[in-house]
Amino acid sequence: MKLDYKNIQTLGALKAAGYQTKSVKDELRDNLIEKIKKGEDAFTGVWGYEDSVIPELERAILSRHNINLLGLRGQAKTRLAHLMVNLLDEYIPVVAGSEINDDPMKPMSRFAMELIKEKGDDTPISWLHKSERFAEKLATPDVTVADLIGDVDPIKAANLKLSYADDRVIHFGMIPRANRCIFVINELPDLQARIQVSLFNILEEGDIQIRGFKLRLPLDIQFVFTANPEDYTNRGSIVTPLKDRIGSQILTHYPDDIEIARKITKQEAKLDTRQTEAVYVPDLAKDLLEQVIFEARDSEYVDAKSGVSARTSITAFENLLSTAERRSLLNGGDHTMVRLSDFLGIVPAITGKIELVYEGEQEGADGVATILIDDAVKTLFPKYFPKINKLERKDEETVYDELLHWFFQGEGFELMDDFTDDEYKRALDSIPALNQLLKDHQPDYNVKDVYFLKELLLWGLVSYKKLNKQRFTDGFEFKDLYSSFLKGI
Repeated sequence: MKLDYKNIQTLGALKAAGYQTKSVKDELRDNLIEKIKKGEDAFTGVWGYEDSVIPELERAILSRHNINLLGLRGQAKTRLAHLMVNLLDEYIPVVAGSEINDDPMKPMSRFAMELIKEKGDDTPISWLHKSERFAEKLATPDVTVADLIGDVDPIKAANLKLSYADDRVIHFGMIPRANRCIFVINELPDLQARIQVSLFNILEEGDIQIRGFKLRLPLDIQFVFTANPEDYTNRGSIVTPLKDRIGSQILTHYPDDIEIARKITKQEAKLDTRQTEAVYVPDLAKDLLEQVIFEARDSEYVDAKSGVSARTSITAFENLLSTAERRSLLNGGDHTMVRLSDFLGIVPAITGKIELVYEGEQEGADGVATILIDDAVKTLFPKYFPKINKLERKDEETVYDELLHWFFQGEGFELMDDFTDDEYKRALDSIPALNQLLKDHQPDYNVKDVYFLKELLLWGLVSYKKLNKQRFTDGFEFKDLYSSFLKGI
């Protein structure tokens, strides 16, 4: 129901307009039904959940359930909760001055009931926008019942000269103040068990208990909880009776493929426009970046229970562009392109965001990050060039023999970090066999991206143990595996 909220300022005018009370869960349900009928997307900007999480979330809303979003970090749990605000009515009327957003037609608090009793149809009405109907609390072990539910306020009692037996001395906590709103508790298992118990009555019976006061407050709240599966064992757990009172538990997940991951990174990365204009990023570089994160999620060095957040690829992408931009600035240029060697710049964005198992600790966070980059190269390599088998017959000819022979004959090949774009291109063009391989296997490849592909070929041969790659202070050197050994004989 659309009402003229600008002109309706009293209870009498509200009644005359034909306003009917609607619960927050009914609001969400009715507005979702409208969106589904119109074929509109209720949860815009969330990718990869179209056939899994979002249908389950919509079913939970249609069922008027309180919801628990269960998943690893960086799986858009809080984002989904925030987007539910879009399903609320634009404005709702509240009794002016009410601490707990009293419905003028169904007042709950003593303040609202006494005001309506005193002023009747002249009771002032204020309007609450949907953007103000979202409350959030991060669950930490130090959260108290007073924070969430409320407590007796001695200062209020003294100022108003009230007895502690008077319910007007109560200071309402976050949950009563979120009446007729969406209330999110993030990381629910981190909430102490006794605090979780205090939510029982609110979720089921609709009353609250504060310091001996039992107030019948049928609060109208859409609860959304978020939790991490590892929390069930590591830091705490959700107490069973509370789980029983949560209508739907929805499992979230990471993107299923690189294409979706790229969409998320592009949407979330916070980039300076000057940076995006100055740095060209080949499509292959974007794929490689996302593949690094996919490798991390499957890596034997990374704790799978902890997960690898989508924020990792976002910050890594920002670092990748900054690495290329810094090189360009040092060279006095105003435009450059991302190189594969720039991927060393993403290491700091990875190391702080992955939890390592014992084997990973032995390698070190930096070492694991570089292994992940090499693994990503190895995974993407066969998509562009002939596959290299682990086992090959002796004297068997391969398409890479000419290139490997070039390295065997030479002293090696260096790619310096501070090469200008022209120097970088000249260096890669100086290997005839490398150019020939690209002509043979990627003749129609984007000219602009071809140098990144050349680098991928060299790194790929290293990952398949056909070449040797050494990192020194300010660049990379590619060599034949055995030439230096043979020359020393």
